[in-house]
Amino acid sequence: MQSPQYGVITPDQDADAFLAAGADYLEPTIVGNVIVQDPDGSWQPDPALRERALSPSFAILCPGGLRLSDPAFPLEQVRDYLGTAFAAVSALARPGATVVLGSGRARRLPDGVDPSAGRRQFARSVELARDLAAEHGLEVILEPLHRGETDLINTLAEAVEFLDEFGMGEVRVVADFFHIMLEQEPFDVLRAHAGRVAHAHIADTDRRPPGQGDWPLAEFLQALRSGGYLGHVSIECTWADVAIEAAPALAAVRGADPVRSASGV
Repeated sequence: MQSPQYGVITPDQDADAFLAAGADYLEPTIVGNVIVQDPDGSWQPDPALRERALSPSFAILCPGGLRLSDPAFPLEQVRDYLGTAFAAVSALARPGATVVLGSGRARRLPDGVDPSAGRRQFARSVELARDLAAEHGLEVILEPLHRGETDLINTLAEAVEFLDEFGMGEVRVVADFFHIMLEQEPFDVLRAHAGRVAHAHIADTDRRPPGQGDWPLAEFLQALRSGGYLGHVSIECTWADVAIEAAPALAAVRGADPVRSASGV
C-alpha cells in the first residue's frame, strides 16, 4: 500500500498556495467551486475551474437548501443535484475518490418533522448518494458533525450505528478531529471503528491550523492508525494567512503521524 498523503480542503482560489506549501493533494470543495449555481437555480460545473492534478477526495457536497432529511422534499430533486455534482467531480477525481457527505445544514431535521421519519428520509438520501456516486466511480462517505452544525449524526459511533441500522454497512465514515473533540468522543471509540473509516480531517483548537493549538493531534492519529486506518489526512481549518500558515500546518500533521514516523519519510 502507498504511504498516506497529506492534503488540504480548499476552493480553487487558494489551491496554488497550498501546493506551493507542500500539500500532496487538494480536497476541492464542491458547492460553489466544482459546481456553481446559475441565476435560475440550476447547478453546473464551474467553467472557470482550473485544470489540476486529480484529487483523491472532495468535500462540501450539498447546499443547505437540499433538505436531505425532510420527507416532504422531493427525492428526485436530490437525485438531480447529486447527478450533476458527481458527474462534475468524476472529471477531477482519482479512480475511487471519496466524496464527503457532511452538509450539516442540508441534513438538519426540519421543524415539526418526526425524528424517526427524518432519519428514514436521510437514510434514503444517503443510499441514493451511495448509488449515484458508484455510477461515476466515486465513493460517498458519511461525516459525523458536532451538534452545533447539525442535529443528526454527531459522533462516529452514531454514524456507524445509523449505517448498520439501515443496511448500509458498506458505506464508510469520516474521522474528523474537530468534531470528535467538540463531541468529546473517546479515542477508544475511534480506534474501535477505525476499520470503518475511509478518510480523516484535521484541525487544531478552535479550528485553527494544526500546530497552533493544544489539541492532542498525535494521540488522535495514533488511535486512528492503531485501529487500522492507513489512508490520507486532509487539513480543514480556518486560515488567517495561507502563505504563512500552510507549510507549518502540513509539517505539524506529518510530524504527528506515527505511520509517517515509522516509515522514516
